[in-house]
Amino acid sequence: MRIDLPGVTRTDVGFAMSFAGRPVTGFAGESVAAVLVNAGELVLRGSAAGDGRGVHCGMGICGECAVVVDGTVRRACMTAAAAGMTIAPAPARAAAAALDPVPTLPDITCDVIVIGAGPAGLSAARMAARCGLQVVCIDERAKAGGQYYKQPGAGFAIDPRRVDTQFADGAALASSAARAGVRCLFGATAWLAEHDGEAVRVAVSSEAGAMAVRARRLIIASGAHERPWPVPGWTLPGVMTTGGAQTLLRSGLTAPGTRVLVAGNGPLNVQLAHELVRAGVTVVALVEQAEAPGAARIGAALTMAATAPDLVGDGLRQLAALRRAGVVRLNRHVLVRVEGDVRAQAAVVAPIGTDGRPGPERRFAVDAVCIGAGFVPQSELARALGCAHDWRDGLLAVRRDDDGRTSVASVFVAGDGGGLGGARVALAQGVLAGAAAARDLIGTLPSEETHDARRATGQLRRARRFQAALWDLFAPVPLAGTLATAETLLCRCESVSHGTIAALLADGVADIGSLKRASRAGMGRCQGRYCGPLLMAMVAEATGRPPGDGDGFAPRPPLRPVSIAAIAGA
Repeated sequence: MRIDLPGVTRTDVGFAMSFAGRPVTGFAGESVAAVLVNAGELVLRGSAAGDGRGVHCGMGICGECAVVVDGTVRRACMTAAAAGMTIAPAPARAAAAALDPVPTLPDITCDVIVIGAGPAGLSAARMAARCGLQVVCIDERAKAGGQYYKQPGAGFAIDPRRVDTQFADGAALASSAARAGVRCLFGATAWLAEHDGEAVRVAVSSEAGAMAVRARRLIIASGAHERPWPVPGWTLPGVMTTGGAQTLLRSGLTAPGTRVLVAGNGPLNVQLAHELVRAGVTVVALVEQAEAPGAARIGAALTMAATAPDLVGDGLRQLAALRRAGVVRLNRHVLVRVEGDVRAQAAVVAPIGTDGRPGPERRFAVDAVCIGAGFVPQSELARALGCAHDWRDGLLAVRRDDDGRTSVASVFVAGDGGGLGGARVALAQGVLAGAAAARDLIGTLPSEETHDARRATGQLRRARRFQAALWDLFAPVPLAGTLATAETLLCRCESVSHGTIAALLADGVADIGSLKRASRAGMGRCQGRYCGPLLMAMVAEATGRPPGDGDGFAPRPPLRPVSIAAIAGA
């Protein structure tokens, strides 16, 4: 349903579109995904399993919201709505369409390329530009801000005096980067990157055409996507990530449903539940895998209050608002399955027993389920460029210095794309990466920028202390075994089940590449971003060997889904 947010309003009266022959109404600034969710059209594509899929990640990663727009398969969450669009569900296997040749645009040469216009990317680009360098920032979204700042679409009027701090800070950072001279390419997909040790070349595809951007330094600020939570029913339309729901809410003024259950682990779930309640949505429960805060966590709480009192204050106010709204909070609980025929209709949760196994179940009637169970760095671009990685805390993380410098001299990685740290770590590391790239190219930095880089070092230290304490407070209670059944799909794109992978492992297929070839897992639109971490964990458990740098799916161009016409144009 369409909702209102303080300081953000729609600027038009709507326009006509159609989906599967049925009329729907869109508004300027909404994505196609937002239009269809508002219209109650949740089944957006077919699947190899014969069921329907809908909006899931909300950030163009999973491909579950693929639809056919005016004859071309597109991601609904990344496509702006326009008057007169004719939209249809995408089939499980879409035939190649005859496309006009993609124009080849002139190459761009600059000093620094930044991939990603979120907190890390914008702060890195701004710093490098302030040092006098030519900077080009590339982002798939239509506006700067990334997954954290989630700026409203271009069709919304914004009153800067009334919007919340997250909106205001994102707009201010984007404006300051533009004033510094950063050239942004929005709606642009970076699908290939190469380096010769001294310089980098990035292939870019956009609606305008194909081009290459060349520079002496590359700063990757690709961010993270949410960790999958495979339980029975997690592929039903109406089940989406916490970030996907928040993108609908904040960027498109659209609620994922009217009765929503939020489940998983971490403070983002608290924020989303609060924003849903504020928008008039009934949050039936907030389900958290961590224990309720108690005396054992007082040290973590004090560290958080000392390093980021404003964030602690925000969190306390959000929790108070949820209490006033009567939202059921269930700590040490997990979502064990989602039920429904063609869409989510009920969520089943259970407490985690002392043996790590789910206890007595509790069922909630819902029309949407939002799952936030942690994050996975989007490090495929850094891996493709040969940057060294380490396996830390159950994830592949880029081996890098505080300023984002990697094992490849011309490549830096800032923010969550190299390892998880949150927005304030990303902001500080972006400043340091932009300064380090500038120092490589011009030597000594101007005095003001030198001062800002020194200040960012202290900010990075404080932000890391806050993050460590935060995840001490939100440490999830460990589960014994998996919640997935043999029929539960692990690879959403290709409809490959947990049982299929378990049987292959039992037969001695014990590496992720062989599993991919034997099952098609990882061959779909998300390119293994969702099933990859799950398969690596299963291989590690079966072999008794922890995953290493080379155990994931090998990243190969195109690193994002692009048309053959775009590749030919490059």
